[in-house]
Amino acid sequence: MATQRKTSRPPRSDNRLPELLDSAARQFASRGYAATSMRDIAVAASMLPGSLYYHFPSKEELLIAVYSAGVKELEVAAAEAVQKESDPWLRLEALCRAHLETVLRDSDYAHVLIRVLPDDIPGAAERLRELRESYETTFRDAVAALPLTPRADRRALRLMLIGALNWAALWFNPQGRDSPRVLARKFVGLIKETQDDSTSP
Repeated sequence: MATQRKTSRPPRSDNRLPELLDSAARQFASRGYAATSMRDIAVAASMLPGSLYYHFPSKEELLIAVYSAGVKELEVAAAEAVQKESDPWLRLEALCRAHLETVLRDSDYAHVLIRVLPDDIPGAAERLRELRESYETTFRDAVAALPLTPRADRRALRLMLIGALNWAALWFNPQGRDSPRVLARKFVGLIKETQDDSTSP
């Protein structure tokens, strides 16, 4: 007998929901998922724990909602950035810049996507992975459009690039000489130079 996939129950409507999600994202980003309790989130949001469970039946459900909001934030930034570019290299550069600008502006939602990995939460892993992959489709399309050599491993290139962009959140210096725009240009430039070198006589 086929089993039905368990779906997340949508949160109840309430005008405090944005504040609740902000508090949850802040706690997950700063303390990590495992170290954060529903009570911690309720206190941060100035809510009673029972009121929090009114919206979300479990911490996993709340994490999924935070993840979804984080993915949406990145998708909106990416869409706005790439729509102005037609050249595939410039589109990838614009995409990288938008990703960096979102991650490096202290977005709690983006930091949750970086810090909390799907495999760390077995009960929600499938749904979290789907959310991440929905955003990574933007990078998959951008890399697929690049004029790379036939032997280029586009999947490895995409994963490497996303990893490098996410890792920047740990070493980026706001007072340094490289802005997100400059870093995006350098990252994409390195890829392009590698392709140019491989095709030179």
